[in-house]
Amino acid sequence: MNKYYKLLEKILENGKTQTNKKGNICYLLNEQLSLTPANLLDIFESHGIARKKLKNELQLFMRGERNVERYRDVGINWWDYCGSILINSYPTYFEKLPPLIAKINREKRNSKNYVLFLGSTDAESNQTPCLSLVQFQIDEGELVVSAYQRSSDANLGLPSDIYHLYLMARQIDLPLKSITLNLGNVHIYENNIERTKDLLNGHENVKFEFNV
Repeated sequence: MNKYYKLLEKILENGKTQTNKKGNICYLLNEQLSLTPANLLDIFESHGIARKKLKNELQLFMRGERNVERYRDVGINWWDYCGSILINSYPTYFEKLPPLIAKINREKRNSKNYVLFLGSTDAESNQTPCLSLVQFQIDEGELVVSAYQRSSDANLGLPSDIYHLYLMARQIDLPLKSITLNLGNVHIYENNIERTKDLLNGHENVKFEFNV
């Protein structure tokens, strides 16, 4: 069982129940998921991830594209509920990523912490980024990526964020050592609990409900 599936199992076995505006969740606080390239390969080979859509999504984010129609044009419809424009959401912050990556590739300083911050206090938003910080460090010539997520939907959001972080790492001209996610609140929505059990039991083509 890969590390991602082990986390899902841990949430089901040890999670507490909480109610928020989107419904009931089974959750754990302050979990960590540390992944080597071999761990990432294990996840990508055993778990269905919409790789092409997520790659297109990240490219649009990095261009600062806020028009929801542009996402729909490449088959991404999970932003439709936000209206026509993404306000103070991922594109606002990810458009700062290309110059940051260029700076890392140019400098490659072991002593420097390269950080992308996402989200701002009291700013109007129709989708506050769940991914709050991404940090790039160089350790003996290898890339170490660390991320903090204030909130993580373990079924839909977490696999997508893992793949996005992997795609970011691939743009840096260094071998990847690890990607570590620090998860403030990682959860499974009540309406996806049985589907999660099916996934862990080896069922194929499991579809999860989108909660907004």
